[in-house]
Amino acid sequence: MKKKILNQLYFLAFLLCLGFSSINAQEYYVYVTAESEDEVALIKFDGKNAVVAKTIPVGYKPSEIEGPHGITVGPNGKYWYLSMAHGTPYGQLVKYSTETNEILGTTELGIFPASMQISKANGLLYVVNFNLHGRMLPSSVSVVDPELMFEIKKITTGAMPHGSRISPDGRKQYSVAMMSGELFEINTLDLKVSRTLDLEPEGSVAEEVKVDVPQTAQSVDHSKMDHSQMDHSKGGHVMMKHSTVKPTWVIPHPSLPRIYIAGNGSNELLEIDSDTWKVTHRMPCGKGPYNVEISPDGKLLVVTYKSEGTTGIWDIETRKQLAKVENSRKVSHGVAISTDSKFAFISVEGKNGQPGSVDVIDLKTYKRVAVAEVGKQAGGIAFWKQTK
Repeated sequence: MKKKILNQLYFLAFLLCLGFSSINAQEYYVYVTAESEDEVALIKFDGKNAVVAKTIPVGYKPSEIEGPHGITVGPNGKYWYLSMAHGTPYGQLVKYSTETNEILGTTELGIFPASMQISKANGLLYVVNFNLHGRMLPSSVSVVDPELMFEIKKITTGAMPHGSRISPDGRKQYSVAMMSGELFEINTLDLKVSRTLDLEPEGSVAEEVKVDVPQTAQSVDHSKMDHSQMDHSKGGHVMMKHSTVKPTWVIPHPSLPRIYIAGNGSNELLEIDSDTWKVTHRMPCGKGPYNVEISPDGKLLVVTYKSEGTTGIWDIETRKQLAKVENSRKVSHGVAISTDSKFAFISVEGKNGQPGSVDVIDLKTYKRVAVAEVGKQAGGIAFWKQTK
């Protein structure tokens, strides 16, 4: 009898352990775009395996590829926002529910809208207009009210702005212009450019290129033009700098007065002192750094090397690379990091008709621990939530 009771107690303890384990299982969710499929995938990672929990079709013209490019999740986690880049000619911003993944609103932006984020200071969304297929002229940052889905203003910045992120307090928006090689700081409260920084090394001379400017151009910041060289009878032209750094991403540190930039053309990471507004360090790195993310605890810098198909993990304090992780296929793209700073999620585009993928990297062991296959040309990626 005693043996039977003991066995029952053991069995009960086993069931309780199973229940406790299931209650405390940690799950992570990220959204990732597939630019050549007009899809967004919701990835679930349980600490061991990464799977596609849901695939969301996002194209609105069945005969064309609209190109979902940038993606962000709102601060309250209830909505996600997507930039559709390949409009005719303008792209769109689309708002979705994280509960149903259904469209809640759209608004038109500039040419080829890319990365974006919502300011915690005023609740407005800031998205750069990359203008990939347009003339090499100053482009803009669109400011959108995400509740009304209405564009409030376009703020002129540099040529081909791509990477953009907002300071932790929400008061500053930073973006880098890939072709003019500049860092821009926008005051999110007065919606104006507050500072600009040339990222070319001291003493270097960037190539200048002649760009035709039509008389009807409305988005050009004429203060950046050399009017003495313009032929107004033909619409005019301007000599614009062609950057050697080709910055593609920027992110401010969560607690230190530092900003980090990926120098895609110069194969370096740039550290900017946001107080003095100067480049303080240029760190040689892998080939073609593209996107950069900082762990929420502020200790690690994770960078994708697009030209190598690898991901670098850097120690922020020592400015040394701790590891370089080979991605599951070529053309590494975006980075998202879990809020507990344990895992990095890397979007990898793939080549020659390959599907894209999301690689999960353990930030303690610096090892790739899981891969989920998604649609072609995986690009923008955003962390949504983790279960407690």
